[in-house]
Amino acid sequence: MSRWRNGTGELIVGDRAIPLEIATSYRARTRGLLGRDGIHGAILLSPASSVHTFRMRFPIDVAFLDRRLRVVAVRTMKPGRLSAVRLRARHVVEAEAGVMDGWGLRTGVQVKVEGA
Repeated sequence: MSRWRNGTGELIVGDRAIPLEIATSYRARTRGLLGRDGIHGAILLSPASSVHTFRMRFPIDVAFLDRRLRVVAVRTMKPGRLSAVRLRARHVVEAEAGVMDGWGLRTGVQVKVEGA
């Protein structure tokens, strides 16, 4: 696994490539999806082991990834919530609520990040 920089890439889930925004700086991670009305694809926050949805305008799916990019948990969060800290999580992927199931993103799945 490599170190990423703020930018774009793809989240690879099985044979599916999902457009991905990558947020690695403190400022980019803090901004995340705040103030947006939606997202095409997903956003990767790294490093991260918990998230919040305060001031968000829409519910999101959240996948917590370990250091090897294996999914340790997936949750759907409504606006105004705070997730539990996932001790094994090193990265978080966020997307619009309901899409991760269709991507096959669930606990135990190994993903890849390409780009940036």
